[in-house]
Amino acid sequence: MSLPPKPREVFIQGLTLEGRTFRPSDWAERLAGAMSCFRPGGNTGRIGDHIGYSPYCVPRVINGVKCVIVNEELKALEPMAWDFVMNFARDNQLQVAEACLLPERPASRD
Repeated sequence: MSLPPKPREVFIQGLTLEGRTFRPSDWAERLAGAMSCFRPGGNTGRIGDHIGYSPYCVPRVINGVKCVIVNEELKALEPMAWDFVMNFARDNQLQVAEACLLPERPASRD
């Protein structure tokens, strides 16, 4: 029996197709914040549900470049939200890559 494929992750990078840094500098936090209500179990309407990022759309800095990591599960949960983030990347001519974010290694004790 084979395992189901792991959902892919799409990295929207804060670099334009021409290689320039995308502005404003807080674009990743704004985009991920707009997607914060899309979470497993949906928005319950409880106070504070909007605080924090959705696990499907999180901002990160990778190798000094701001990124938003979008999990493909968002497409199944809410196709319009998926289209929104993908159109954001396309409309702003941002570099997009498919990858898998590996967990950080624990610091060595040497």
